[in-house]
Amino acid sequence: MNTTQKPPKIPLGIQIKNHILDGLAPLFLIFCMFLFAYFIYDQATTNYSWQWARVWRYLGVFTEQGFKAGSLLKGLELTLLIAFYSLFLAFIIGISLAFMHLSCSPVLGLFSRSTISIIRNTPLLIQLFLCYFVISPVLHLSPFLTAIFCLALFEGVYVAEIIRSGIITIPQTQWEASFSLGMNTRRTLQYVIMPQVFRNIMPSLAGQLISLIKDTSLVSTIAVADLTLEARNVIAETYLSFEIWIVIAIIYFVLTLFINVPVFILTRFFKT
Repeated sequence: MNTTQKPPKIPLGIQIKNHILDGLAPLFLIFCMFLFAYFIYDQATTNYSWQWARVWRYLGVFTEQGFKAGSLLKGLELTLLIAFYSLFLAFIIGISLAFMHLSCSPVLGLFSRSTISIIRNTPLLIQLFLCYFVISPVLHLSPFLTAIFCLALFEGVYVAEIIRSGIITIPQTQWEASFSLGMNTRRTLQYVIMPQVFRNIMPSLAGQLISLIKDTSLVSTIAVADLTLEARNVIAETYLSFEIWIVIAIIYFVLTLFINVPVFILTRFFKT
């Protein structure tokens, strides 16, 4: 007699309701954070003279010719460009290192493991300084390209480990079944293995993208006029430290939220 029992099947309506509640959870957290921020702001008002009216022109102003972006929005544009190009290169580097690590070649495997170990175990700030002061003068790279190269390499090694872990978790039987159907290695990866891998590693990749966006704040140390450097320049000019850093924190939070919330909802809704 078989004593094993299958878990009860949850109705589709309840599943959709749970997914909607999971999607609303971050919004509730944001609401609580704003309430807490308002409480802190109300308590600090008696001890600090807030000057928000002087802040908005650094974001942008409306003129007769239309909207004119301020220095903070210009820095945000550069931050997004750095994040986009770095993500594209990090993805290429990550896939390359992951397959080198899994290859049968001892040379490629050693190169991949050594690169991942060196990059992952040294601070990003030190890597930025080394590239900016040592490599960039030799290759005649601008600070913008240096920042993209360093961020892509730093995030690429983490992407490589995420992809490699996703590949090795696929059961060996799926490879054998694909080969038994006459599929070669390339077609097996393209149609069987990689779709499952990317579905499983999507939350980890989203977290790495969020980390990449936050790490762009370090490129201000090598004279790249990103959002953080523009904020420091505004603070040096106006001495509005609290107001500017609060605005910058909100901007970074909104950027990461636009990535985190959709991925969170998709991974929960299409969870297998």
